[in-house]
Amino acid sequence: MAPHELATLYAQLKTEFSAVNPDLQKCGQLLSKLKVGLVQAGLFLPQGDTNLDDLIITREILEIGAFWSIRAKDVPSFDRYFSQLQTFYNDFSSILPPSPRQYPVQGLNLIRLLTQNRIADFHTTLESLPPDALSSNPFIIHPVNLERWLMEGSYSKVWSAREEAPAEEYKFFVDSLMGTIRNEIASCEETAYDSLPVSEAAALLFFKSSNDLIQFAHQRAWQVDLLNQTVLFVRKDEEKVAIPKQKMIVAALEYAKELEQIV
Repeated sequence: MAPHELATLYAQLKTEFSAVNPDLQKCGQLLSKLKVGLVQAGLFLPQGDTNLDDLIITREILEIGAFWSIRAKDVPSFDRYFSQLQTFYNDFSSILPPSPRQYPVQGLNLIRLLTQNRIADFHTTLESLPPDALSSNPFIIHPVNLERWLMEGSYSKVWSAREEAPAEEYKFFVDSLMGTIRNEIASCEETAYDSLPVSEAAALLFFKSSNDLIQFAHQRAWQVDLLNQTVLFVRKDEEKVAIPKQKMIVAALEYAKELEQIV
């Protein structure tokens, strides 16, 4: 691919992705073409002496790709873009100017680790970041707070954090976290209650409407009494273990007789 073609595709991607309502399908197509061009130009995995401006542009393309992946709800794609960016964030950090997108991307990766319950990786990643980022950067503070609230069981704070997300893409992972939290709360409700009013069950599960709760109830095979506005929790019958009393008594007597003979 000729350099001018690469430049044209890059300009088109920046224009489309920064639009109010970007065409995600078109962005994906442009990213695919750009990655081919970057490979051909030796910029996808740069080695040796490489033009500084080319490195900056390549980094920006990959960062846009990471954000596009979240908007397209493609987590594996985000993982690949994040992995590819590590070369630019680590190996070329001494020669490249700081990227305004670096902490937002790293913050997204931290929340991704939380959604996958990879707590050890989460803390290892935190340790690799500058100390001032942990205390002052909103893109890093947000996932740090989420992890603390999850460990405390402060699920209402996790839910509130959705509206306080420093970037729109963060809400995708917070929603994923809330899905996990809802299932945990639902399991507790099934154990603790026979039934609950629809309004109370919806509040406990952080649903804004009864319709959302009803859809969730169907997924868990709960019964919803619309007339009485009640959710009935379906429980599996506890297995009853029959105790063979007569056999136990006979065995005990035989054991007693054997003890007498020994004495």
